[in-house]
Amino acid sequence: MENASDSACVGRPRAGPGAALMRLRASNVGCVRSGREIFAGVDFAVESGGALVVLGRNGAGKSSLLRMIAGLVRIAAGHLVLEGGDPQLTLAEQAHYLGHQDAVKPSLTVAENLAFWMRYFGGTETVRALATVGLDTLADLPAAYLSAGQRRRLSIARLIAVPRSVWLLDEPTSALDTAAQVRLADVMRDHRAGGGIILAAAHGPIGLERAKELRLGAGT
Repeated sequence: MENASDSACVGRPRAGPGAALMRLRASNVGCVRSGREIFAGVDFAVESGGALVVLGRNGAGKSSLLRMIAGLVRIAAGHLVLEGGDPQLTLAEQAHYLGHQDAVKPSLTVAENLAFWMRYFGGTETVRALATVGLDTLADLPAAYLSAGQRRRLSIARLIAVPRSVWLLDEPTSALDTAAQVRLADVMRDHRAGGGIILAAAHGPIGLERAKELRLGAGT
């Protein structure tokens, strides 16, 4: 059994973190991919303002767990529940998923890419979101010219522009330089200060303070 200890979104527009206390809880969760058990017996609970860092060797199921919460991978066993969330919405509809690949359309400008996501999911924070990740001066640049780190920052801007209560971040510091990692740490701190919840898969420190840790797999 794996236990926590003291470290894309589908659907219509959703409200961000509210004043009510929330808790994302996993009970005896298991994952099976292509007939092979990836993990089993996973339990954790993360409350409003909290964070959980998922650790483990490659193939231990870190990404699978986040994708399961995002509704992209079927739950083989157990339950995942967002207590205190909107009862009319699924957990996936109240979460943002930031995966390994940045969903950026090269032919659109930086601002147009973000505007597309805001039209699809809702949101009104284009200017602030781009400024927060340091891309405001590149708003009119076609995304095809962005570096890997800049594309990552554009994906992070979506988290800010379209509020949702739960953030699922898979190796969020990938391709980010030191300055961008500091910006990300500030963004994550602000989300938690507003009552949001963060789950992040990582191989090392990513700037999440006072986060619980969940280790998947043997020998990690």
